[in-house]
Amino acid sequence: MDQGAMKELVGKKAVETMVKSGMKLGLGTGSTAMPAVRQVGLLLQQGILKDIRAVPTSFQTSIECEKWGIPLFSLNSAEIRGELDLTIDGADEVDPRGCCIKGGGGALLVEKVIAYASKAYAIVVDETKTVDHLGLKFPLPIEVIPEARVSVSRALESFGGELVLREAVRKAGPVITEHGNLLLDLRFKEPVDPAVLETELNRIPGIVENGFFTRLSPRVFVGRADGTVEIRG
Repeated sequence: MDQGAMKELVGKKAVETMVKSGMKLGLGTGSTAMPAVRQVGLLLQQGILKDIRAVPTSFQTSIECEKWGIPLFSLNSAEIRGELDLTIDGADEVDPRGCCIKGGGGALLVEKVIAYASKAYAIVVDETKTVDHLGLKFPLPIEVIPEARVSVSRALESFGGELVLREAVRKAGPVITEHGNLLLDLRFKEPVDPAVLETELNRIPGIVENGFFTRLSPRVFVGRADGTVEIRG
């Protein structure tokens, strides 16, 4: 089973396992989250799911929900009132404790707001995303206001590792997030404590948010090349 098939498998499995009618549901961003979004839409069309109120984490997710007729709300909507029953999202890396790096798709700010407003949290990944230590292979995304690019970069030098400004693809210049900010990607040379750094990094003036997700106890669905799904947590 190739990586695309693993993503389809694990997204469907998470929805079938955890999504119930009547839920206030956060829906994530990225190539592994999209199969979950499509499965929610399919089950709504079939009448298996009903009364789903979905909160998207990005423009990508909103557009996919529109395609499938999934009712959309914001976290501020009167029907949501700032709290979700469940969020399903992908991750760029996940460690044995269920801590994650997210933000490869540039939506880490809203992804974290929605994740931390959820009573339950599900992560869907293929087996290539499981690691022993976060941030050694896939860099940690850090969202920064444009005016603080240089000062934040200097402050991050003390953490070691390789720091780069994320450049856009098929557009000249840097990636601009949906909230008008820049992304710095920090790859560590040695293992770090993500729970400590999640807090410490956000103390640096100019950092809006970072891609460590450590304050949750997610159920992690791992798609395997042999066609099985491992469920952790």
